[in-house]
Amino acid sequence: MAQQRQRRPPMSEINVVPYIDVMLVLLVIFMITAPLLSQGVQVDLPEADAKPLDKESKEPLVVSVDAEGIYYLNVGGDEEEPVDEDEIVRRVGIVLAKQPDTPVLVRGDNAVNYGAVVQAMVLLQQAGAPSVGLMTDPSESVRK
Repeated sequence: MAQQRQRRPPMSEINVVPYIDVMLVLLVIFMITAPLLSQGVQVDLPEADAKPLDKESKEPLVVSVDAEGIYYLNVGGDEEEPVDEDEIVRRVGIVLAKQPDTPVLVRGDNAVNYGAVVQAMVLLQQAGAPSVGLMTDPSESVRK
């Protein structure tokens, strides 16, 4: 009348195939994104609208790039005298070693090649600047 059911012994194995699939997908994602993260210049972007520097803050260190891509520095000499890349790294490194909380800014001409501005940011990063700001002209920042 009533049939007896055979009980199977419990399986003590864990199926790890889904875990391996997930791990391989994550590996592929990290392999694709890792080279993208290591390239570029690290710049701290503001979280809100840009505001002028406080009048009480230290005088910023400014690297200017003119329309021809020539660099100028407002520290350690005449501000209107061109400065080469090695000299920028040297002077900025000295200033940041003495005063690490000095604001560092890049002022680029409107017609300058974007690559020259990025190169200035790379030079400042090599000199030890933790973050770099970009200067704008307040009269041109709001267009109608």
